[in-house]
Amino acid sequence: MKIANFDTADKTFIIAEIGNNHEGDFELAKQMVIQAAKAGADAVKFQTIIPTELVSSDQIDRIAMLEKFRFSYEQFAELAKLAESEDTLFMSTPFDETTVAALDKFVPAFKVASCDITFLPLLEAIAKTGKPIIMSTGAAGEEEVKKSCDYIESCWKSFNITSPGLAILHCVSSYPTPENEANLKAIATLAKTGHTAGYSDHTLGIDAAIISVALGAKVIEKHFTVDKNHSDFRDHQLSADPEEFKLMVKKIRSAEALMGTGEIAVANCESCNRDQIRRSAAARGDIKKGSEIKCEQMRWVRPGTGFTTDQVDQVLGKKASRDIKDGELFTGKDLV
Repeated sequence: MKIANFDTADKTFIIAEIGNNHEGDFELAKQMVIQAAKAGADAVKFQTIIPTELVSSDQIDRIAMLEKFRFSYEQFAELAKLAESEDTLFMSTPFDETTVAALDKFVPAFKVASCDITFLPLLEAIAKTGKPIIMSTGAAGEEEVKKSCDYIESCWKSFNITSPGLAILHCVSSYPTPENEANLKAIATLAKTGHTAGYSDHTLGIDAAIISVALGAKVIEKHFTVDKNHSDFRDHQLSADPEEFKLMVKKIRSAEALMGTGEIAVANCESCNRDQIRRSAAARGDIKKGSEIKCEQMRWVRPGTGFTTDQVDQVLGKKASRDIKDGELFTGKDLV
């Protein structure tokens, strides 16, 4: 799956989910972009919310908090430019169709939050942009996930858009997610769907994100904060701070290297050891010149530079052309 100049076939796409951890402080948001980029994030991601388009009017406190956290489209555009200057991609999750159109000007891909996996008007608006889609699947069963994927693909088809790529992120919508309910094996199940598999991590720490790579995650999203104790806003505690995020990126890249290609082949680093660890035919006891080599006069020892077990017929029944000492490897010139 390609996102701008990034290809998940080459390495895992790591997203620093800033979300609303800036709490409406624009200067802090800019600092978070810079720190996430320095920590190795391939992309930074925010949330672009029009409160009255997300929650009902009776949720007074919720609306007040979201208004406090809210940035203008112009501010998000400024953050996108900052991210570009830091050589990282910028993304923000839209929660309504109008916001999709606004963000389309400066995001290379769209993220669908778990809560909106069944919000078809939003899925259609996003699909219509023709950009890659990353969709989280928290609180959704297998059938819901399939229906949402099918709907997105049907939208692309109706708009005559060649699939730009769809990543499906395993996610558990619990903050934080208990270890015994993280169900990371679901990532391997999602990898079988034909779409790019990934993981949106809500567990404490970074272990789950690292393990997810081995299960096929090609996109990993981890919440990011400058300080886990920045405030009592819930997301800070389950987020990675700059040092933790940097360590996570390092370990993910190490995990990728450890996983390799999956091809069954001789590794370059071991090729020089092949002969030393294989076995060859050697004399069991002293053998006199002219003696016929019999099975009981053979043993198999290292190194494997002589006759191998599948070449035994080139030794048995032959005669020794010289005296051969106990333990010596047989060579072609020793036998006639």
